[in-house]
Amino acid sequence: MSIFKNLPPAPVAPKKPVTDTRHGITRTDDYAWLRADNWQAMFKDPTILDPEIRTHLEAENAYMKAAMADTDGLQKTLFAEMKGRIKEDDSSVPVKDGPFAYGTFYVTGGEQPRFFRTPRDGGERTLLLDGDKEADGKAYFRLGGVDHSTDHSRGLWSYDDKGSEYYTLRVRDLATGEDMADIIENTGGGGAWAPDGKSFFYTVLDDNHRPSKIFHHIIGTPQADDRLVYEEEDPGFFMGVGGSMLDDFIYIDIHDHETSEYWLLPTSDLTGKPQLVSARETGLEYSLTEGGDVFYILTNADGAKDFKIMQTPVDKPSRENWTDVVPHTPGRLIISHMAFARHLVWLERENGLPQIKIRDRRSGEEHSIAFAEEAYSLGLSGAGEYDTDVIRFSYSSMTTPSQLYDYNMVTRERTLLKTQEVPSGHNIDDYVTRRVMAPAWDGAEVPVTLLYRKDTPLDGSAPCLLYGYGAYGISIPASFNTNCLSLADRGFVYAIAHIRGGKDKGFAWYEDGKMEKKANTFKDFIAAADYLNQQKFTSYANIIAEGGSAGGMLMGAIANMAPEKFKGVIAAVPFVDVLNTMLDDTLPLTPPEWPEWGNPIDSREAYERMAAYSPYDNVSEKPYPAILALGGLTDPRVTYWEPAKWVAKLREKTTGNEPILMKTNMDAGHGGASGRFQRLEEIAFEYAFAIKVAGKM
Repeated sequence: MSIFKNLPPAPVAPKKPVTDTRHGITRTDDYAWLRADNWQAMFKDPTILDPEIRTHLEAENAYMKAAMADTDGLQKTLFAEMKGRIKEDDSSVPVKDGPFAYGTFYVTGGEQPRFFRTPRDGGERTLLLDGDKEADGKAYFRLGGVDHSTDHSRGLWSYDDKGSEYYTLRVRDLATGEDMADIIENTGGGGAWAPDGKSFFYTVLDDNHRPSKIFHHIIGTPQADDRLVYEEEDPGFFMGVGGSMLDDFIYIDIHDHETSEYWLLPTSDLTGKPQLVSARETGLEYSLTEGGDVFYILTNADGAKDFKIMQTPVDKPSRENWTDVVPHTPGRLIISHMAFARHLVWLERENGLPQIKIRDRRSGEEHSIAFAEEAYSLGLSGAGEYDTDVIRFSYSSMTTPSQLYDYNMVTRERTLLKTQEVPSGHNIDDYVTRRVMAPAWDGAEVPVTLLYRKDTPLDGSAPCLLYGYGAYGISIPASFNTNCLSLADRGFVYAIAHIRGGKDKGFAWYEDGKMEKKANTFKDFIAAADYLNQQKFTSYANIIAEGGSAGGMLMGAIANMAPEKFKGVIAAVPFVDVLNTMLDDTLPLTPPEWPEWGNPIDSREAYERMAAYSPYDNVSEKPYPAILALGGLTDPRVTYWEPAKWVAKLREKTTGNEPILMKTNMDAGHGGASGRFQRLEEIAFEYAFAIKVAGKM
């Protein structure tokens, strides 16, 4: 019996069959028409969306509003709770760089950050950029950050005002606060200053939203006159540009999900041609950080599956000159690294927990910054300067608010700079965080992080929000999240399943959840639900599953595989039309995604493998749980038509009584609303769905 009562008739998408034959296999797609033919242009101007498609999306939104109308008060309550846990006039601890220290702050009621600087050792705060002012009057606005020039005279900042992730770059005179005439369109959002502060480098996105070219812009000249520095002709690779901490090099970073290539442009000759470090070799990953006369290289070369750190002379960076510095240790995944004048620092993860390692570059002595909680999260931000003994890191757990520390690498002293304030109050002792292991189908142990109130009954009656992602090697941290306290305070168990496809247990954990082993991701999530049910943390009748993007694919897969084990499913910007998307090489992310999922255009094996699990292709007649799908009209990563097609097919096929709902944000893309409180409204909506489905309103 559904808890959704008196619903109006649900929208019915008309069927317009389109057939496609690949590898001798013919498929029919009844809802392919929801993909706008002019999607490239529509991302830049949403008003040109086909009227029939717009009408259907708006009908879906109206149906969703009717189904969720009785949660309006709950949504407002949840929003107020979440907002009450955020310090509205919060300010970051400024990062020192030369004569200044740079930071951000918010004002009460403000949605966007404001960037400032002070004299290095404190003093009057100078406003550099007011995000709220720049966003005024825009339905969507996301800042790409502010990067100051080496001489501190100018700032390079970017914004996206459609949600399509086409960023516009502007140059600001930091003395006057005024923008200069330079306007650089269709960029990837970042840039790298030349040391003299008179020019910068940036990436341009092509019509298919891929970063394909890097240009050098001299301030005061038109964008049309910018010099092309590098062009990447392979659509399967992402590309970015950045600068070294010592300002000696401009880095050009080219990569897909398994292969890397770096080019270097010495800043001593900005008109020169970039120099290749090591040519791309399928499966070889590496990244650089400068350490004076050497580069430190984080790489999986020589079979170092969990990565090692090597070094090479700055003037001889090619592969044959790389030598080991931090050897490979199986099971210890090195995540990132940075170098300073006297120390080498890296963040690693072992047994599912992170730690920071520090090596004295002169003596070779190493030590760790480690912590005692059962599950926690670390963030390593390093420092803004090369010649320093002090780095910065953050620590939190599911119960412990974020703490920001300065750490002296010589004296090993920690200085607490800031503890995250929860204005409405937070008593750590009211909550429990645990790390449990769920046995998978093949004997693997899946880590699951839990958060719940101490007074929550663990007899199977508690509702549970079970979150998962499981792709691209991304690990979901066990960090402090004030929002999920609203669920815990209502008797929920909040759970994160650290499933295969992420690197939570090392690189092998990632490999075991991709390509031909992708099904392990889905089975691990179901195993987590099984374990929570068996151990009476919750029960199948009380589990609401949640995932977004590639985690949305997970949601579609588990809904097809084990719908009876979930009371509800929340799928945010869900990558559910996997096969059709991977067959469409005009889409922004398709060619770079082939190393993650396979190329069904060239490979029948990859085609059949995707066809076997692609959520949209495997919807069938069965009783599905209540489902909420969320999309963004201008999303270039998971296009709006994926959830739209999926929902249309689910509604056609389900034999159950629970509603299939879809909410399309007509003013945003992949990340949803851009303002900090606007985003809370979306989370409050999702949580209200979970609470309603769980019968806890």
